[in-house]
Parts: sequence; C-alpha cells; structure tokens
Amino acid sequence: MGRKYFGTDGVRGLANTHPMTAEMALKLGAAAGRYFRRDQKSHRVVIGKDTRRSSYMIEAALTAGFASTGMEVFLLGPVPTPAVGMLARSMRADVGVMISASHNPYHDNGIKFFGPDGFKLSDTAEEEIEQLVDGEINLAAPENIGHVKRIDDGLGRYMEFSKTAFPRGKVLDGIKVVIDCANGAGYKAAPTVLWELGAEVIPMGITPDGFNINSNCGSTHPQIAAQMVIGTGADVGICLDGDADRVMIIDEKGKVADGDQLMGLIACQWADLGRLAEDTLVATVMSNMGLEKHLTGRGLNLLRTGVGDRYVVQAMRQGGYNLGGEQSGHIVMSDFVTTGDGLLAGLQFLRAMVETQKPASELAGVFEPYPQLLENIRYQNTDPLLSSHVHEAINDGEAELGAKGRLLIRKSGTEPLVRVMGECEDAALLQKVVTDISNAVRAAA
Repeated sequence: MGRKYFGTDGVRGLANTHPMTAEMALKLGAAAGRYFRRDQKSHRVVIGKDTRRSSYMIEAALTAGFASTGMEVFLLGPVPTPAVGMLARSMRADVGVMISASHNPYHDNGIKFFGPDGFKLSDTAEEEIEQLVDGEINLAAPENIGHVKRIDDGLGRYMEFSKTAFPRGKVLDGIKVVIDCANGAGYKAAPTVLWELGAEVIPMGITPDGFNINSNCGSTHPQIAAQMVIGTGADVGICLDGDADRVMIIDEKGKVADGDQLMGLIACQWADLGRLAEDTLVATVMSNMGLEKHLTGRGLNLLRTGVGDRYVVQAMRQGGYNLGGEQSGHIVMSDFVTTGDGLLAGLQFLRAMVETQKPASELAGVFEPYPQLLENIRYQNTDPLLSSHVHEAINDGEAELGAKGRLLIRKSGTEPLVRVMGECEDAALLQKVVTDISNAVRAAA
C-alpha cells in the first residue's frame, strides 16, 4: 500500500493549503496520538518547530489533536530537528514531532514524526497513521484529555549534548567562525555552542521574523556567508538550513564545500581513529563519483541508497554503520544522533582543524569531484516522467554518456519538481546531455 500524505520526509505542502492546514494537523495529531496510545497508560509526545509563522499555527493544531486522544504534550518551542529526535528518546516520549519544511521557503511547511527510539517512523507506521486519519478516531473521555506543558530547558539540553561531540579538553580558541543560521531553528543554539567552545563567533541569520527563513541565507544560499568569511578574515564558515539538520562549509578563501566533501573528510578521519564502523560510509545515489573514487583509494567502502536521509539511516541501522549522509549536507553520525545534524557535523570539521592545525581550505576539498550538473524543473499537474518524449531523451542521453558518466532523473519527494542530475568526465558533453533532457522535461511539464 502506498502512502497518501507522507512523502520521503514527513507530510509537506504549502502552508494553509491541503495537506498543510490546521485541520489536517489536528487530524494527524489525533491519529498519531491514537496510534501510539493503544492502552490507558500515560503516553507523551514532544513537539518542536522552526521559525516559520505557520509553524505556530500547526503547533497549536497538533497539540489539540494529541491532547484529544489523551497524550501528554510537551512543547519545546523553536529547536533544531535533531533536538527532537534526541529529546524524544531522552524524555521517554512515545513520539516526537518536528514542524518544519527544512530548507524550503517560509510559505512551505511540514510535519516529521520520530519514534520513541529517536528515529523517523517507518513507512509501515506512517501508512497506519494515514488509515487512522481517514477513519473515525476514538477520542479520550473528558477526564483523560492530555495535559499540555511548555518545556523551557529543551534547547539547553540539546546544546549541552552538542558539546559532547567535540573532544573533551579541546577548545576552539583562536578560530574565527562565521555561522549562518538561516533565520531558522538553530539561531540560538549554534552561535552559543560555538562561543562556549571558545570560538570567536560572527553570527548571521539570527533574526527570524516568520518569513525570512532560508531567504538568501543558510546552506542553500551560502554566497553572502562566503563574502562575510572573506570580509572578516574568518577561518571558516558554517551554513545551516532552516531546521539545522543540513550544513555547508566555507573555507577561508570563500569556497563552499558540500556534504560529499565533509563526509569524505569525516570518513577518513574516523577510519584513521578506528571509529568508522565496517570501514563504510553510507550515501545516496546523488553523491559524486569522485567521493567514491577517493574512498576506494583509502580502502574504504561507499554504500549508496535512494535519495532521502531516512533511507540513509535505514541502511546504517541494518548494516551497523555509524556514518552516512547526503550531498545536500545531511550528515548522520549515529554515535551521537539519530538524524542529520548540521551543528554536530560542523563541529567535526572544526575538530579536524584543531587536531591537524590545517586551514579549512586544506580540509574542505578532500577529493576532486567529477563535473556534476543538477537541473530542477517545476511542474504543475502532469508528471513529466510519464512522457514518451522524456523517456526518449533520457535514453539518448544515457547512450551519449556511455561509461564516461551517469544520469539520475527522479521526482522530488517533497516538492513538485523533477530533478535531472548527471555526472561525466567530459564537462561539455555533460552540459549537452543534461540540457537536452531538461528541455524535454520542461516541454512535458
């Protein structure tokens, strides 16, 4: 059975438009509450959110839904997504919820669910919750309506936990860091943690107004942060996204390093320390072929999964691996957290700077990437990938690339986009092939 409301990362959509309405949030809260509260014992949910204005509306609706089925509700306020996974587990909650559309603009929003172990829910659990949404939900008796409480120290717990990911006894004294928080959920935690570890901190994106989240800032728009790094003479820049589960690194010369470069650095660093489980990094089909070549040269393995950090985590859990992530900057380090954590990944990069005494530019480019192009084509109603002309263009492109490269064409799991990605040793050939396929997709959109 397919999922009706859930995509690759929770339920997402345009705020105040189905399925991202207060009405649907109320139903999702009640359905999830009934799913997790299958007996008369006390059960609890922790709810976090990012800084979008709509997050406050959705929080209220979810709260009402959970409380109506007898769940005790603990509101964390604006916190990074990884904090919800961590606190769901440490507070012995049955479920954790993060209200966020991650790197998307303010007008989008989403609802992500975490189980009591801190990991995102399985497809099976999401399907069962969907069935409850569309059915009749048994509400709690008046005397069993859930209590609602705001937790003031949730963010503080996460910040103290984050600092444990940095080696005991080491500090960031003498390192000047530009930290761009994307006007999102990490706007308090990230600058504070870096400062408490000893860094000279230059914060950006720390004045959220409900509408400026991810707007020309953060991991999807690192250019202004790169200018700040150069202009202030900073040693390094760290760019988070709206819910702080992604990161991009900027070296002292203003060059941006993506998740592949950071994963390559951490994997080799951990392998040298004997910490990389099974000598394996888990990444998606989007990761650059240059990363795979680099790891193979070090005697390490790259295991590829489908796109989405949930699939990376599933593969990590099944194989007993402790490092994985995505080119987009989701870095999952299961020794510390259950999902992507931009701040903790950034701390691993800073750790490498401290321990090697090398500048960021020597650490941020651990391999030479293959030329890679990615085109995102938005469509309205008709799925362009059903078009015979698009299939013909893809077949022609694969024939042209041959063994020199590869293509990956897929629909986004969170937006109405077709992503056309290609890699090839020959940059000119790559440009032609990706352009031809993208034009065919646009014509069918």
